[in-house]
Amino acid sequence: MGFPDRWRKWISFCISTVRFSILVNSEASGFFSSSRSLRQGDPLPLLLFILVMKSLSRLVIKVGEEGFLNGFQITNPPTEGLMTSHLLFVDDTLVFWKPEEGNLGYLRCILLSFEAMSGLRVNLSKSALIPVGDVPNVHVLASFSGCRVDYLPSSYLGLPLGALYKSIAIWDPIIERFIRNWQAGSQSFYPEGVD
Repeated sequence: MGFPDRWRKWISFCISTVRFSILVNSEASGFFSSSRSLRQGDPLPLLLFILVMKSLSRLVIKVGEEGFLNGFQITNPPTEGLMTSHLLFVDDTLVFWKPEEGNLGYLRCILLSFEAMSGLRVNLSKSALIPVGDVPNVHVLASFSGCRVDYLPSSYLGLPLGALYKSIAIWDPIIERFIRNWQAGSQSFYPEGVD
């Protein structure tokens, strides 16, 4: 399993041959090589990260298919029978499993395998176990995993998680932030002092 040699050479070429130029007094000052190749804002790291996260997703799916890590069944009529074990969004991952030490042990094995394969490290200090329903051993599971415990309702990527979606109070901070950002962005279109 892995990428073909030709593909790896292309990626290596893209990373190792990058050159930069800076503007000095609004004029380009020539090109120079970089010692660290990839930079923030480059599109290539995003593609590479997506490919790497796909490998994590495959690991979770494979362990789930073998019956070692159980997700949850969605019971809405349009999606009846859909099993969800994990969700990936950029560099955030949500994993759903039954609150048992065995499942957590398999999850730790998946993460250790992922770290060994990708060279990326899971930051457990930023990770949290969020119990759904009554989980009496949640603190034991948290100490076993090295994560902190968080409770619903919580926030995920700035959005309410586990809250009543019809509650207006839940959405107030999000709407206020949206309005602030919109106003800050729209003011840049007007000269100073013009409303």
